[in-house]
Amino acid sequence: MKNKYLYIQTFGCQMNVHDSEQMAALLAPGGYKVTDNVKLADLILLNTCSIREKAAQKVYSELGRLGKFKEQNPDLIIGVGGCLAQHLGAKFYKRIGHLDFVFGTHNIHRLPEIITSLQSKREKITKVDFYKTLNSIGIYAPPANGAVNAFVTIIQGCNNFCAYCVVPYLRGPEMSRPADDIIEEVKKLTDQGIKEVTLLGQNVNSYGKNLKNGLNFTGLIRKIGEIAGLERIRFTTSHPRDLSEELINCFAEERKLCEHIHLPVQSGSNRVLKLMNRGYTVDEYMEKIDHLRRVCPQISITSDIIVGFPGETERDYQETIDMMEKIRFDSAFSFKYSERKGTAAEKLAGKIDECERQQRLKYLQELQNKHMQERNAELIGSCQELLVEGRSKNSENDLMGRTRSWKIVNFKGELDSVGKLLNVTITKAYLHSLRGKLLEEAGNVN
Repeated sequence: MKNKYLYIQTFGCQMNVHDSEQMAALLAPGGYKVTDNVKLADLILLNTCSIREKAAQKVYSELGRLGKFKEQNPDLIIGVGGCLAQHLGAKFYKRIGHLDFVFGTHNIHRLPEIITSLQSKREKITKVDFYKTLNSIGIYAPPANGAVNAFVTIIQGCNNFCAYCVVPYLRGPEMSRPADDIIEEVKKLTDQGIKEVTLLGQNVNSYGKNLKNGLNFTGLIRKIGEIAGLERIRFTTSHPRDLSEELINCFAEERKLCEHIHLPVQSGSNRVLKLMNRGYTVDEYMEKIDHLRRVCPQISITSDIIVGFPGETERDYQETIDMMEKIRFDSAFSFKYSERKGTAAEKLAGKIDECERQQRLKYLQELQNKHMQERNAELIGSCQELLVEGRSKNSENDLMGRTRSWKIVNFKGELDSVGKLLNVTITKAYLHSLRGKLLEEAGNVN
């Protein structure tokens, strides 16, 4: 079969990255080979995010740029998937006339039939239906050659309806995959050389709630931990309200569970958290942080923070700063509030002007950078176990690995170390990475 070329551009989170991997796997039997060169493409897919307005504008800009390739090659097929596609549906065609099809978050599995239909008859196709079954999240995506880590989706959708968030409307309600299916997928990945899996979901802590007589999330982690050949387990994302004592204790009890949790706090103000419909208080969040650090002192804690939410006063903002000073996150994704149509926050009074939001974000990010540098510096002189992932992005002469706490470490080593667990001594600390020196006895980690 003659190869055709597929170009995929992914916007947004790790879940979107994995969705793109699944798209490529679905289309491979039809002769499509992934390329990084858009000029070679017979099929272009944009897998979109709709969480913030900036992400949406990037998609429009990229689609505009792709129009020239359509002019040069009328047979080129261009499609848009993901959250923005789910949100806009057929409205996309009014703005982007050269777009051929739009498919929503529950319709990844329909890609092959969509492409076949377009090849026989060029009519615009829109598929944005929601389904009561998990057709699109159990698609197996074989790991790339040499890959040592992989994503596995365990739950789709969200039931939380945070005031600022469109995800429940665009991903649908929470649905958990059967544990046996997840475990079988992890075994297949491990058989193909994967050493580390990251379990994905909008709220992984809710895993199993819609399954009759199924495992809860902690039970699933323990079952995956029994799989031979797998070295590490990670997960994202956790909702603080649903972070159970059982799951917290799992960080001390399950050897393969890495010492890192991403726990979005969003604000340090109880008043703002209530407006956001987050379902917890700052004190409750802090108690869970303290519990995590008691049972697992070396744990790395990362977070998400929004500034300039409607009605956020200077006092509310200062409470967020005070909370950050107490917790000292290892890293945090921070954003200016971005209004999304259809959310509860759209109707709230007290909108903060752009200049004020930008000033608040700037100071908060400067503070977080200070905390990141200090937290990284604390590791100088320590021995850290790395899973070696490949060459460093900074230098072809270096290798790169991650600590169990999700820190990037660059070090001198041989390429045959990729996929191995090695020990290094941390010699230098930077804002976004560490420098390490390989220990002579590191080979005994495996």
